[in-house]
Amino acid sequence: MSLIKQLWIAIAVVTLIALGGSLVVSTLSARHYLQQQLQVKNLDNATSLALSLSQMPKDPVTVELQIAAQFDAGHYRLIRLTSPTGDIVAEREYAGSLDGAPEWFARLVPIEAHAGVAQVQDGWRQFGTLTLESHKRYAYEALWQGTLQLLGWFALGGALTGLVGTLIIKHITRPLGQVVEQAEAIGGRRFVTTPEPSTMEFRSVVRAMNTLSERVRTILAEESRRLEQLRRQTQHDETTGLLNRSQFLNQLDSALARDDAHAAGTLLIARVGDLTGLNQRIGRAPTDRLLRDLAGQLSGFSAGRANWAIGRMNGSDIALLAPGEDDAGALAAALAKTLHAGLDALPDVALPVAATAYAAGETRSQVLARADGALAAAEQAGDRCVRVDDGAKATAPYPDLQAWRAALLSALERDGVHLGAYPVVANDGRLLHEEAPIRLLLDGVWQPAGYFMPRVARLGLMPRFDMAVVHAALRAISADGRERGINVSAESLCDANFRGELFTLLQADTAAAKRLWIEVPEYGALRHLAEFRALCVALQPLGCRVGIEHVGAHFGELGDLHELGLDYMKIDAAVIRGIDANAGNQAFLRGLCMIVHSLGLMAIAEGVESEAESRVLPDLGLDGMTGPAVRAPSAA
Repeated sequence: MSLIKQLWIAIAVVTLIALGGSLVVSTLSARHYLQQQLQVKNLDNATSLALSLSQMPKDPVTVELQIAAQFDAGHYRLIRLTSPTGDIVAEREYAGSLDGAPEWFARLVPIEAHAGVAQVQDGWRQFGTLTLESHKRYAYEALWQGTLQLLGWFALGGALTGLVGTLIIKHITRPLGQVVEQAEAIGGRRFVTTPEPSTMEFRSVVRAMNTLSERVRTILAEESRRLEQLRRQTQHDETTGLLNRSQFLNQLDSALARDDAHAAGTLLIARVGDLTGLNQRIGRAPTDRLLRDLAGQLSGFSAGRANWAIGRMNGSDIALLAPGEDDAGALAAALAKTLHAGLDALPDVALPVAATAYAAGETRSQVLARADGALAAAEQAGDRCVRVDDGAKATAPYPDLQAWRAALLSALERDGVHLGAYPVVANDGRLLHEEAPIRLLLDGVWQPAGYFMPRVARLGLMPRFDMAVVHAALRAISADGRERGINVSAESLCDANFRGELFTLLQADTAAAKRLWIEVPEYGALRHLAEFRALCVALQPLGCRVGIEHVGAHFGELGDLHELGLDYMKIDAAVIRGIDANAGNQAFLRGLCMIVHSLGLMAIAEGVESEAESRVLPDLGLDGMTGPAVRAPSAA
């Protein structure tokens, strides 16, 4: 029972006791007053009638008539005249029932008024004794009506008291609602603070809750900073601050394994010519400063692109990985212009730039081989030349975007979509859900998302295709009851029509909605925080699981999302790749899982490729995993 209900019941009980006591006291006081009035009336009427009889002739007929006239003219229950010997001379008595008040009321509140007694004289001798008793029904009627009126006023007063009391209680306990909301928010991993109320008792509770919330937030922020330092020590080059070769190659492997709109992209490499000779000519410190300047220019060039990665491949090579950017020539020209402009003061420094587009399904060695070939060609062509290898585009099945649009829409409308099924398994072997990436029938072959989704994104069709995935996932859940995980792209996240249609669809099938896992890429959630917050707030009441995928390089910024009530995070494959042999990444991943668990979320590993990786992950704090090496649990 809520506190407000308890307070209301307490006020009602106190009010009833007070009003009930007042009603009893008032009723008894009125009864006492009526008893006294009846006694006075009985005595006065008996004295007056006895005086009249004393002055009249004492023949039986005259006495009888006088008593009958008095009885008929007044409201009496009994008039009796007895002789000195005790014989009844005359008597009149009302034998009817009591009117004006219920019998139970008369029994509950009896009126006991003494009869009036007077002596009747016959000259100097006593003629008889007169006993007179007024009828009580009028007293009961007056007492009953007075009690009803008093009860009515008390009921009205009680109702008004209850109404005013309710308003006062709501005003007094208003801060309590804020405390409850804050406690629920903390329970939902949202560490919010609320203004302190004026009520002293509530103020201390709110202050304690705010202190707890701030303390947890501070601890998480400090741990995030410490973990960010560890990540930079283990994953970044000491001189330039860029990703080291090992981590950059992990990022490249992760990008090549993606199955979404950013499955294709461009790899660019810039090489500082004759780095050894440059060290000898201008010195090590100026050379290192030059490398840091180039790294800063690359960082500025990729600013605002949260899913791009920059790394130092070796002493002289700096690389840029740009998922989702398939125009390698334009990107290479823009990058070369930026970098070469920063070398105006050093005209003798060679800085050739090479670029190659990559596509989903390629291997690292294929992409690097093309990039190295283009870089060698750029070096041979001149100190600051640009060369592009478009080998990945040679196998494109359609000549231009219009042809792609026609093929994609035709396939979507004709055959619909098919969903893949990749298990996400907990450490205890339990199936958490199945990842359900989209498959589309193109030219008679069911193609993976990485084959066509980059074109879908360029054509602005992402919301339409994502909605088709939602429909297919809900149908699959209704058919077999298994939980499904789907991706919502950043483009769909920003589409108000998509969000509205998604909410309407899930509200219409709440049973299937509770088995749906919806995840947004890390860069999309951070870049479109307001839209992501709106998505989370809308999906929470429907029972959907909401999470973030590809978490890694920007995990430090995810602390801003603690108040959204997320359910899980999927750690990017670039962090997981080779984790069994990488002590630095192990320490980073262990700390990352600790922060994720502190927020009350599940930590799931992406892209697990080997048994060795899957064996070490549970010890690092991962709750589940998915990838080529993960198998679905066999049915019992």
